[in-house]
Amino acid sequence: MKVCIAEKPSVARDIARMLGATAKMDGYYEGNDYQVTWVFGHLCTLKEPHDYDPMWKQWMMETLPIIPSTFGIKLKNDKGVSKQFNLIKRLIDNAEYVVNCGDAGQEGELIQRWVLQYAKCKAPVYRLWISSLTDEAISQGFANLRPSADYDSLYAAGALRAIGDWLLGMNATRAYSIKYSVPGTPLSIGRVQTPTLALVVARHKEIINFKPELYWELKTLFCNTNFSCTKGKFKKKEDAEKVLQTVTGQPFSITKVDKKAGKEMPPKLFDLTSLQVECNRRFGYTAELTLKCAQSLYEKKYTTYPRVDTRFLPEDVHPKIPQIMGGIQNYSLLTAPVLQKPIPKLKRIFDNSKITDHHAIIPTGVLATNMTQEEFNVYDIVTRCFIANFYPDCQISTTTVEGESAGVGFKTSGKEIVDPGWRLVYSDDVKPANPSEDPNKEENNTVIPAFTVGQNGPHNPSIVEKQTTPPKPYTEATLLRAMETAGKNVEDEELREAMKENGIGRPSTRAGIIETLFKREYMIRQRKNIIPTERGIKLIDTINQELIKSAELTGQWEKKLRLVEKKEYQSADFMAELKKMVCEVVDAVKRDVSMTKIAEARRDARTCVSDEQPPKEKKPRAPRKKKADDGSEPTAKKTVKRKKTDTPAPTSLAECVCPICKRGRILKGRTAYGCSEYASGCNFRIPFFINNIAISDDDAVALLQGNAVRGVMLSTLLGVNG
Repeated sequence: MKVCIAEKPSVARDIARMLGATAKMDGYYEGNDYQVTWVFGHLCTLKEPHDYDPMWKQWMMETLPIIPSTFGIKLKNDKGVSKQFNLIKRLIDNAEYVVNCGDAGQEGELIQRWVLQYAKCKAPVYRLWISSLTDEAISQGFANLRPSADYDSLYAAGALRAIGDWLLGMNATRAYSIKYSVPGTPLSIGRVQTPTLALVVARHKEIINFKPELYWELKTLFCNTNFSCTKGKFKKKEDAEKVLQTVTGQPFSITKVDKKAGKEMPPKLFDLTSLQVECNRRFGYTAELTLKCAQSLYEKKYTTYPRVDTRFLPEDVHPKIPQIMGGIQNYSLLTAPVLQKPIPKLKRIFDNSKITDHHAIIPTGVLATNMTQEEFNVYDIVTRCFIANFYPDCQISTTTVEGESAGVGFKTSGKEIVDPGWRLVYSDDVKPANPSEDPNKEENNTVIPAFTVGQNGPHNPSIVEKQTTPPKPYTEATLLRAMETAGKNVEDEELREAMKENGIGRPSTRAGIIETLFKREYMIRQRKNIIPTERGIKLIDTINQELIKSAELTGQWEKKLRLVEKKEYQSADFMAELKKMVCEVVDAVKRDVSMTKIAEARRDARTCVSDEQPPKEKKPRAPRKKKADDGSEPTAKKTVKRKKTDTPAPTSLAECVCPICKRGRILKGRTAYGCSEYASGCNFRIPFFINNIAISDDDAVALLQGNAVRGVMLSTLLGVNG
């Protein structure tokens, strides 16, 4: 028998069907000389300190640093895990050969390798490596199985990453907790989470320490068009007034008219981080929710593998584009113009040199029908972006007009769309974000009247008083970008290049890191903004080694782990450097004579985390439910009713629950806010205008919190809406 081990039961079912293993057994499928089984997450994990030495169970400074001579793995202490592992071991002990059908990435390779290693697999092992779960992809993958040894360096990098996280996390967490925490409230230090928290704390300090400064700008109105003085900002009001006096009463004349044709290319295809950023910007989705939706779409065969860090496609996908376009029938009006002509093979889309483990996230061409509202929104973003990339560029015309009055120069500019091109794909939707643009700069789409050189006449100059503004707090979207491009905080050029690829963390782990920092109460959500707690600020202030809390540590690790994966750096050298660094971290804490103590975070109504992280309740542990035969969790879970006061108030639309059906989430439609369960008959609706005045997302949240907006309560609106 040939034994295939998939990443989860649903994937095993699809693979078994393709292989003809149709007989459902206890924990696997069998047929056509194949046995297809599965894991569910990590069945094995690194051993804990006390597994090596009982003395390491106690948190004592004297036992630090904890550095085992060799690292071992163990089976997780769970009955369902033990049952599934014993089944896998029994199958592979009698296997002709084994096919590793795990998630095609570093983490997926690690999960499967540890299982095979712990089971002492002696059979030959091959690797299935695919980017989607369509029947065609699975079939092609099995036709091109590769020896497991081809991925040894990928596994080595994954194992080193896990060991490195264990060593730093275990030692730094214990050292800092013993030294600085109040008893019963341990601290948490991590290779990725600590630099991420440091970014949030640094931004918060920039904001609270910011001192606004006044400045003045000279504007003038000529022929109903606003011109700005080319002298820029005036730091002194009297300087601006002096120039104003010079031009007041003097004629204004046009000195130059420059009209240039230009073009805008469509937004790049999505990698995971850019998809999470866009979904947070558009819908207020958390990074974790977007990843969950993208993973579900992948498992339903609607989109390709989501945990990717590239925005390009390999050249061999080019011939498949017409087939994919033809398959997304719900978008036939948009794909029809593309299919009428040969598909261009553009370098900005197809570039083998930019491909790593996988390619950008795109639709597979399988007709998407069974989706939640959140999944549909993610699918729609991915699909429209994919289609837009094969439309012509957007043709624009940029006009710059210069003028002068009494020798003082003025300037204005405007942009006009001549041919929308790819923008037609978004004509009924929100414009996609352009990562190359300044997110804080408003786009100038003003159409300028026709001016001619020499045209002159009276004008109306004036001074505008303004003040500098602090940087904005991080949102999940901007924090994800900062994690991805943390190279701006690093001086070393090579490290900066390494961090452009991975930054802080990996695409697949960034959402989890952000959620961990919320759950550990180092930062909170206020509306869309991310704010550090007093505990989080004090932790970062207490850490006296910049290497732990700066982007430099992650840059060094990521660069060397990539080299290990490419077989250009020795694992032994990496481990030696890692152990040396851990010793230095612990020694620095031991030498510190300060009496700093970091208390548990205080919580109140204003700083309460969203309902994804409710306040911890000390309740007796309920007996564990029996797991299903396949080792997965039971699908039905008993709902525990909370008192109303136990649930934190929602702080964004994505967190709001429908007050009518109590199940759906609040979505922003084209004319009103509605419920995600509208297809099931829920008619909840908040119009975009109340008393003829437009309402914002914050207004909608306020209504759902029970507050009046424009003199109207939600109960009144619900009465009107029926």
